[in-house]
Amino acid sequence: MGEKVVAGQFDLSDRNRYRDKLQRCLKGLERLLDEKRFDRPKNLMGLEIELNLVGSDGMPRMLNAQVLERIASRDFQTELAMFNLEVNIAPHRLGGRVFDRLTEELRTSLAYADRKAAEVDASIAMIGILPTLGRDDLVSSNLSDVDRYTLLNDQIVAARGEDFRLDIDGVEHLNCTSKSIAPEAACTSVQLHLQVTPGRFADVWNAAQAACAAQIVVGANSPFLFGRELWRESRPPLFQQSTDTRPPELQAQGVRPRTWFGERWISSAYDLFDENLRYFPALLPICDEEDPLDVLATGGVPKLAELVLHNGTVYRWNRPVYDIADGVPHLRVENRVLPAGPTVIDVIANAAFYYGLVRALAEEPRPVWTRLPFEAAAANFDAACRYGIDARLTWPRRGRYSGTAEVDAVGLVRDELLPLAEAGLTAWGVEPADRDLYLGVIEERCRRRTNGAEWQAATFHRALEKGMSREAALAATTRRYRELTLLNEPVHTWPVGLPEPVPLG
Repeated sequence: MGEKVVAGQFDLSDRNRYRDKLQRCLKGLERLLDEKRFDRPKNLMGLEIELNLVGSDGMPRMLNAQVLERIASRDFQTELAMFNLEVNIAPHRLGGRVFDRLTEELRTSLAYADRKAAEVDASIAMIGILPTLGRDDLVSSNLSDVDRYTLLNDQIVAARGEDFRLDIDGVEHLNCTSKSIAPEAACTSVQLHLQVTPGRFADVWNAAQAACAAQIVVGANSPFLFGRELWRESRPPLFQQSTDTRPPELQAQGVRPRTWFGERWISSAYDLFDENLRYFPALLPICDEEDPLDVLATGGVPKLAELVLHNGTVYRWNRPVYDIADGVPHLRVENRVLPAGPTVIDVIANAAFYYGLVRALAEEPRPVWTRLPFEAAAANFDAACRYGIDARLTWPRRGRYSGTAEVDAVGLVRDELLPLAEAGLTAWGVEPADRDLYLGVIEERCRRRTNGAEWQAATFHRALEKGMSREAALAATTRRYRELTLLNEPVHTWPVGLPEPVPLG
């Protein structure tokens, strides 16, 4: 969805033509796979982070156009709403001191963006859902002034045919409606990319799906929405419901949602693109002039523009990506599970855990997906989102034993998954100092049973105990969160609660 999209009306012929082009793109992808035209292994990873703009009062600031004009860097781009930005870090080769380099680059980029935001009395906040967002902030008039967002909103609203219902029952219960997809903008995430060869794609994607729950357990950072305390990671249910094109009748029929965990382990990247075409109607039937099969016939590399655009409107938590670099096509797994924040070191620690764990799981002699039912992986993801660090997960038994067992998620991460992540990072060639530093952050979160969501909730309740109103407590928690992120000390070291005021005189 990063490409420029020009808003316009679509008629029936547009949709028929687009459907035909999608099928030609899928055939082109199949031919590229058969002919082994994809890039050789490069061990490349990439990182994108969605951000919020807040004022000194902790409230959202609808100023992304002004801030982006001042930043004036292609590394920073618009996101869905006017209080959102996105920063993109250039691809890096996994190995050596890659995570230290990423930490330094990200710190430098965010500090620069923060200085520019300060020129319009705003600042950058890395947080899964901004606790101070209100329903009046998430309306269509606050969508970024970009054609593709307007068009996407119009098409999803038209497909839905009625208001969107947000119904999330967690610590508290949120039940409300929205006339647009704007509530999706509350979800700010980290996207981790990994370039893989077609032969390894299925193993890496399956491994990423199995790892999702553990990522959320240690990385949850989105406990609040519209003043309510909900799930420890409320982004997934919010994202699904705020982009749901299905009215209740289609939901009852079992029609798949566009924000989707999936329903099976795969054997090829082709499986996912094929599912996208079979299950999801086009939202943006915009046709490119290129005929992918003609391009292939002349020895060229097709853009597969329609396939890429359609893929961008199906919101899998692990999304397949087709792209071209230097004239050579490649595939990536885009992991979209994690919330943003709390600090740069926390983000990079989450990334190190993911890349190490996925490598190790993908290369196990008896892969986890041969021993764990897909339905259990999906249930694990939901449990992790709901309960965070206190979740219990279903996982294959160790050793000679067969079957699965329900286990404490923190114990699973500490005793089984962290050693796997360590072995995976070693296999990538990451230096021990880098590996141990960032996996040590994950280990300490497990030891203290804390993460960003736990800190937010505990600090909010301390503020309530001091007699603050809910609104004041959420604003104070947000301001304190922002203060602590500037220190870039990992969240497990943060003191819970608000600092005592310094007495005058």
